[in-house]
Amino acid sequence: MTQIHLNEPQGIIKTQITDLQLQHPFKIARRATDAIRQVISVEIDGGIGETAPARFYGETVQTASVALETIAPALPKDLDAIHDVMEIVEATLGGNYAAKSAIDMALHDRLGKKLGVPLYQLWGLNPRKTPCTSFTIGLDEPEVMAEKTRHAEAYPILKVKLGTPQDIEIIQKLREVTDKPIYVDANTAWTPKEAVRKIRDLARYGVELVEQPTKPYDLPGLKFVREHSELPIIADESVKRASDIPVLAECVDGINIKLVKCGGLLEAHRMINVARAHGLSVMLGCMIESSLGITAAAHLTPLVDYADLDGHLLIASDPYTGVSLDKGQLILPNRPGIGVR
Repeated sequence: MTQIHLNEPQGIIKTQITDLQLQHPFKIARRATDAIRQVISVEIDGGIGETAPARFYGETVQTASVALETIAPALPKDLDAIHDVMEIVEATLGGNYAAKSAIDMALHDRLGKKLGVPLYQLWGLNPRKTPCTSFTIGLDEPEVMAEKTRHAEAYPILKVKLGTPQDIEIIQKLREVTDKPIYVDANTAWTPKEAVRKIRDLARYGVELVEQPTKPYDLPGLKFVREHSELPIIADESVKRASDIPVLAECVDGINIKLVKCGGLLEAHRMINVARAHGLSVMLGCMIESSLGITAAAHLTPLVDYADLDGHLLIASDPYTGVSLDKGQLILPNRPGIGVR
């Protein structure tokens, strides 16, 4: 059951914390199994946004709540000028990217509703050019992951969490039940030399790319992996903002952008442009979120190469409906703003 904890309105920002029950316990290499995730949603003058703070980046729903309380009195009256508003938010909130992303999202939703257009139209994007999303198979025993793969029949691309001594056995087991494209995400678990060895084996099983094989700040190690890898290397934990991209350009083949990690839709746009200027591919990813956060990100997908926007598919009771799937392809809602109900 989805649980909602209402907070008192802070200025023009209203917030609430929601517990999202997962369909199955979820685990990645650096974090223990969990069954509930918390998100914090905001409302600003009719616009709504959401964020799912990550402890890995030093943020929680509690720190985001405090940040939102701090910024509420400082927001200007002219909320249409999103760039100007977010300059104030950036200057005030510093590294509180989760809170920034919720505000940014709510402002875009508000403006889209005011103008009567969906976000993709606000940005001049073609909604028919959305990619298929991958579907995540969380870490577990190889047999259990193979069973989860069988149950993911509706999804054409799989993203498999690795980072254990059983990594190759896991992929072997999955290949016994599927021939679908597989992306692999090690979530920083491998050493550079270990990554090169494992990628060599993974390539034989038709894996298509590898996400964040090494520690986030080990850029020489990441570059070593890329130079010796048969597969494209995508940075996730190593890249938060557009300013991180130039130094990464020689170390990876692409980047994974997440709204919660970068601070919102404006910064995500910047990151896409900077990545393209450096010849990098772009993946748009997510945390485990409701359809509110996922749909907001999905409006950007006509601009990217890969989508990993399945966070809402992993929860048992989604408070919203928004983006849908047609044989895995993301179908954007044709409603004003983010377009969720």
